[in-house]
Amino acid sequence: MSDNPRCLYENSYTHFLEETGMSVLGKLVDKYHGEARTTTLEAWKNEISIMQDVISRFDEDDARVIFEYDIPRLGKRIDVVLLFKGIVFCIEFKVGESRILESDVDQVLDYALDLKNFHKFSEEKVIVPILVATNYQEASSVIQMSVYDDRVVNPLVTGKEHLYELITAVVKTFPNETPVDHNWIISPYAPTPTIIEAAKSLYENHSVEDITRHEADKVYTDRTIGYILQVIKKCKEEQRKSICFVTGVPGAGKTLVGLDVAIKQTYQGGDVPVEDEGAVYLSGNGPLVAVLTEALAKDNYKKCINRNEQKKLSDSRREVSKSIQMIHRYRDNMLAKIKNPVENETLEIDPEKAIKMEKAGFGEVEHVAIFDEAQRSWTHKRLADYLKRGGTYGNKLKVPNFPMSEAAFLIWSLDQREDWATIVCLVGGGQEINTGEAGISEWIIALNQKFPHWDVYISPKLTDAEYAEGKVNELLKNKPNVVYSECLHLAVSLRSYRAEKLSAFVHALLTFDETASKIYSEIKDNYPIVLTRDMAKARKWLHGKVRGTERTGVLVTKEAARFKPLAIQILPSGDENAVHWFLEDKTDIRSSNYLEDAATEIQVQGLELDYTCLLWDADMRYDEGKWRYFTFNGNTRWNEVTGDTESKQEKKKYMLNAYRVLLTRARAGMVICVPEGNSNKTQSGFWEDSTRLPEFYDSTYQYLRSLGIDEI
Repeated sequence: MSDNPRCLYENSYTHFLEETGMSVLGKLVDKYHGEARTTTLEAWKNEISIMQDVISRFDEDDARVIFEYDIPRLGKRIDVVLLFKGIVFCIEFKVGESRILESDVDQVLDYALDLKNFHKFSEEKVIVPILVATNYQEASSVIQMSVYDDRVVNPLVTGKEHLYELITAVVKTFPNETPVDHNWIISPYAPTPTIIEAAKSLYENHSVEDITRHEADKVYTDRTIGYILQVIKKCKEEQRKSICFVTGVPGAGKTLVGLDVAIKQTYQGGDVPVEDEGAVYLSGNGPLVAVLTEALAKDNYKKCINRNEQKKLSDSRREVSKSIQMIHRYRDNMLAKIKNPVENETLEIDPEKAIKMEKAGFGEVEHVAIFDEAQRSWTHKRLADYLKRGGTYGNKLKVPNFPMSEAAFLIWSLDQREDWATIVCLVGGGQEINTGEAGISEWIIALNQKFPHWDVYISPKLTDAEYAEGKVNELLKNKPNVVYSECLHLAVSLRSYRAEKLSAFVHALLTFDETASKIYSEIKDNYPIVLTRDMAKARKWLHGKVRGTERTGVLVTKEAARFKPLAIQILPSGDENAVHWFLEDKTDIRSSNYLEDAATEIQVQGLELDYTCLLWDADMRYDEGKWRYFTFNGNTRWNEVTGDTESKQEKKKYMLNAYRVLLTRARAGMVICVPEGNSNKTQSGFWEDSTRLPEFYDSTYQYLRSLGIDEI
């Protein structure tokens, strides 16, 4: 037996049988993190007894048994792994159960899929998930591969009495397998977590290790995190103030980097926050914050219950919210400190509203603030109008004649510290999706005009056209304290683990780049993208793809209007609806998996699903090498967005970016549905539905088809 941190126990069949059950149990307890509950101990005793009985009937030396094998991506452990006759058996026990539950089958299938997709020494092996409900009286009689041709067997179920016969039947079904690598247990593990899974792992372990996809991706994420931490260290040592701009392709892990920096800076390798060294992750994306907070809080709450700790779910929510917050609440807390009304367009702290601290001054307690999706910060006009109406979260305080954009005010807020501070701006290119979002240029303008003493660390990619309309070089040309570093760009998508080139394909598709077809042909085998005109076919395709607890969902832009004839509703606004859509399981009608409520770019930006259906409405239409943009007047017709005024150009940009966001939400594959429209006419010769004429959709469909996208 080796002492391996990835499991609680592993041994050869021979040596496992030579040990007593109590000896094996003792080793499990010794390596278990925390105090094992009585129910856990009883389960282990039963599992050890069952496995020793089963294994004793096999005459096999070159095989291994592993208990509680760790799967970092899921944050769980497989009860038992058998490496036998070249086959990887994943076994999940439900001790004392006599029923087979779908959720339990999904659990063991998830384990098998995780090994298949991310465990190097399992990717070519036959993987067999088995659910053992110990008191179940039957066993699976059909053993067959899944329809995906990925060497994962469809889940098998059995009671303890038939486990030996079931394993024997599997071995007979696959008799010619090559031996499992003897280093299987320490195989490179390269998961690509959803942002929710990644956040759970970070929050629990205070580390990003083992949750990026493979070594190439670790190079990007680790070097970016390391560079930012070095900037923070320099600011502290030299008592300076700085701002870092981090860019990345869609799904590259910007949010993951931000969360990791916040946690590393706050905990600095320990289990307790380091006093006066804190960092806070801030986002203006309400659904993202709500989904992450609820997911982390529930996960933390469940772990406490399992450890017999007394904690309420509301306590877990409060604990999580210390590290993950809405930008607007952070902003409004600083607004409460200023003199009101504002005089001479200058913000001043009102000493009657705030207490000056020795180091923090009138600023907040955190030295470091990470602003996710910084390009979505509000323009001066939007923020001023909002505050004029009294729109702050706290006390509805009215602030007339507010003089700053949101970016400028956030820098001002950190500038109130009298020692040092660092801002980290996480920037998504081409992802401004709402009126009043200033883009990244507003941050740079604010630095030039109001905060010239701040050092700027910037990704060279920020000079590209998709960031600040390509004006970054011009805006920074007279600023001396600027450092460009490739370390601040994340070039590889972690979200789409099967298609690193997905973001390039989407960009080419939207900009009519001739490379789109070539890129599609390179990715389609590993990352299926298909096209249809029938929502029923789209739903069937999605249901046929997802396995276990994988998630699917329908996406539309917020400008989409004619989706009801396709039996689709828009997910109602409100962060709680996004929480249900992303977190509830497939038995809950509020779940994305029901494919009834479609989420918009506002609700899914920063989050992801495994498989998606993008329902392409008539709001953006292909027309001879360009896009035409339309908004629906709410009742009878589409109105084209025409003209070259600044507001019209901004509107078109937001609508294009909405499709960019939606086309990059899927981790494993997507179907694009462009409806056929309604070609029927009444007896009087008028269109039955003039808002869904086929001509609104046909050219878009033909354009996508011309790229070579497979049709279903």
